[in-house]
Amino acid sequence: METLLRFGKENLVPIVLAINYILVFVLCLVIMLKNKNPVKTLSFLFALAILPVLGLVVYYFFGQDYRKSKIFEKKYILDNDRIREWRKKFRLDQGEREDFEEAFGEGIFKIYKLLKNNEKAVLTFDNEVDILINGEVKFARLRKDLRAAQHHIHMEYFVVFDDELGKELMDILCEKAREGIGVRLIYDDVGSSISKKYKRKMTEAGVRHYPFMPVLFSNSTSKLNYRDHRKIVVIDGTIGYVGGINLDRKYDNSYDNERYWRDMHLRLRGGAVGALQSSFLLSYNFVSKSELPIEQHFFPGIKPDTQRSVAVQVAASGPDTDWANIMEAYFCAINSATKHIYITTPYFMPNEAILTALATAARSGVDVRVILPYASDSWAAQYASDSYIGECLESGIAIYRYRKGFVHAKTMVVDDRFASVGTANLDYRSFALNFEINALIYDEACNRRMADIFRADLDDCDRVEPERWKNRGVRRKLKESFSRLWAPLL
Repeated sequence: METLLRFGKENLVPIVLAINYILVFVLCLVIMLKNKNPVKTLSFLFALAILPVLGLVVYYFFGQDYRKSKIFEKKYILDNDRIREWRKKFRLDQGEREDFEEAFGEGIFKIYKLLKNNEKAVLTFDNEVDILINGEVKFARLRKDLRAAQHHIHMEYFVVFDDELGKELMDILCEKAREGIGVRLIYDDVGSSISKKYKRKMTEAGVRHYPFMPVLFSNSTSKLNYRDHRKIVVIDGTIGYVGGINLDRKYDNSYDNERYWRDMHLRLRGGAVGALQSSFLLSYNFVSKSELPIEQHFFPGIKPDTQRSVAVQVAASGPDTDWANIMEAYFCAINSATKHIYITTPYFMPNEAILTALATAARSGVDVRVILPYASDSWAAQYASDSYIGECLESGIAIYRYRKGFVHAKTMVVDDRFASVGTANLDYRSFALNFEINALIYDEACNRRMADIFRADLDDCDRVEPERWKNRGVRRKLKESFSRLWAPLL
């Protein structure tokens, strides 16, 4: 035994390396046999080959596909059963119209049919939509709506910090819970940071709060897969919020922040709120590991008080869905374009399908413009995003870099007939790994407003000139190319 231990100590490194490469060989076969995205497959094979032991750790945290694992497969089946039950009981489908194709055209009708077939996403025509530019506008409206809540408040966020803003909003939640209002909060355990003090305060006040898929070391696992990236608020079943703005003071420019934060959110009233409510309730049942009794108050079916209604379809996607719903909706919308495509995204790492669709649209004469941050909040994401700019410029896609601050909005406008505002970035993580939710708007007047906002943002951007971009340094190009190899993991 002593001889065996001495042999192990003397040959520890060779033994570890031998075990590592045996596991690497097996994993390489497993990864290849899955026949997944070749770019993503090569990224993992590259990591496993050149990073002994560390490559295995990277694959453990980032490479495993849980889309078909038991936990998400079971959730998917249960969710479908619950949605069918709620729609039948609360008549959530009653707002749909038969003349949608005639009114909006074949190309846009395909997006509706796609999501209808993929996840039974209901299209409602009775919505009031307020476009909220930046956190300071959103939070002013949100505070007022939260304080006016009469029955329940449901909130689901990727980022909840107990900074000045977070404490203020959590204090409001506590006040409403003490009044007897049903307050429920879901926060992502990786993206959020709430002190034990405030968790205890919420618990004592009666706020039901749960972390989404908790991890042991959230501070050091900021890029773990399968995170709840959604930002949803539903108040009394009649008011809904969705978009890119988290509960963090840096999103609110009324605070003395380091840099200006450009973002967008929607405030909804009408049938689309029922879709946000359904999404929240499914997540709440999942994180609480219980079945929340569904009441009529959750789906009151109150029509908005407005002379003009807007058609809205809510698209959700994640590891618990069979299809990449939001990515496919983007793809379908891009291919339907005849005039213009305006995209704003903080992270630009499109898959081959989206990149090809954008390039094809631009070469066919469609005005394709993309706004990206001038300086990202992640150097790796910055270089990986930049690696796609050259291809875009060659195809005639106009790239603009936002100089005023950091642009975090996730929007798309196509021909003023289709627009998307939500949580999904134009990258692999949003398309395939995280839980996301977007509101898709089919209304010319509303979408013209979205297009006007995009064009106004161009005043704070620098357009990337093709010749100048080609002449950037070799060192920078190497950083971009190296970062692009890791794009599926970022």
